[in-house]
Amino acid sequence: MRVRTKICGITRVEDALVAAEAGVDAIGLVFYAKSPRAVSLAQAQKIVAALPPFVTTVGLFVNASRSEINAILQQLPLDVLQFHGDETAAECEGFARPYFRALRMQPGVDIASIAAQYTHAQGILLDAWVPGLHGGTGERFDWTQIPHNLAKPLILAGGLNADNVAQAMQAVQPWAVDVSGGVEASKGIKDADKVRDFLYAVQMKNAQRCDGSL
Repeated sequence: MRVRTKICGITRVEDALVAAEAGVDAIGLVFYAKSPRAVSLAQAQKIVAALPPFVTTVGLFVNASRSEINAILQQLPLDVLQFHGDETAAECEGFARPYFRALRMQPGVDIASIAAQYTHAQGILLDAWVPGLHGGTGERFDWTQIPHNLAKPLILAGGLNADNVAQAMQAVQPWAVDVSGGVEASKGIKDADKVRDFLYAVQMKNAQRCDGSL
């Protein structure tokens, strides 16, 4: 199985194009004003318009109202929605878009039970838990705590970078990996070399898995 890639927190056209040229599967656009990686609608429109074919665009929302999300969808052709707050299953649905649900690995929380509530989600993204923050922390969590009975494909996030993503792929066997801070020069500004190095590391690990050497 080929592990897919998503680079989140894209704020500039040039960063999106570097990622696309390096082979990314999806980019994430953050519509959460409190995030240092938040984009305006105008920024997002320029980024999406510049992308070549076959790069999935993901819109990230944190406890946004239905009217806020619909207003963006009316003006921006997002492919997938990512819910990264406290949204219920009902609040994630009804937008005529597939979605995946992000859950933070908070100690003592039954992640598998929560994930099972989102029956129509395409996947479950697991991220590190930091009090008061909704992702993009750069913190890694204990991968051994990931439940084996998740009902949906797993997207692994949290503290990934070019140096540890192959290890993560080997240990977790996720459907996809998601990175933001691990490929940045500063918050919201991607480092082109780090982006390329991250995607190359994933591609090399995928190649090893396909030829049976690992």
